[in-house]
Amino acid sequence: MDAMAASSAFDLDAFVSDCAGAARELQPALAVRDLLERALADPEAVSDVLARDEGGIDALHVSDELTILDVVWAPGMRLFPHDHRMWAAIGIYGGVEDNELFRRGAGGLTRSGGATVETGDVLLLGDDAIHAVHNPAARLTGAIHVYGGDFFRTPRSEWDPETLAEAPYDVEHAREVFAAANRSWREGPAG
Repeated sequence: MDAMAASSAFDLDAFVSDCAGAARELQPALAVRDLLERALADPEAVSDVLARDEGGIDALHVSDELTILDVVWAPGMRLFPHDHRMWAAIGIYGGVEDNELFRRGAGGLTRSGGATVETGDVLLLGDDAIHAVHNPAARLTGAIHVYGGDFFRTPRSEWDPETLAEAPYDVEHAREVFAAANRSWREGPAG
């Protein structure tokens, strides 16, 4: 490996350590956003370390203060509306992620806009954000998701994508959606 390639390599352990330090700052979401932006200045270097050949959620770090996930969306995949109840910073290292945003209202959940995040972009979500995610691309989309708390142990909500009925968030349900999206992608269009 030449010196140029070595200098652009993404160091996952250093990134996790830097994010843990940023989580203790006065404005942790902004500090983590800055770390993601620096890492994604070379998205190929991040992809070289995290690349996978199917959709899924891999925990890179989990603590009471911080969760870092490698989330890979299968082509065409959609994930139901859900909340985090903590800030989130999402950085795309390959592909595109369409986020449909929602708000709680007197009549229930209502659509309130959207945000498209492409390779090299970072999206910051507040602790009250509710979003659904879609990968509109014909290829995998890879993203680093950093959360300001324990993503797996914090009680959260998910909503039925058709009725918008609220239910407790179920990590296993989300994993089933990823598995079904992988099957659909591998099998291709019917007929």
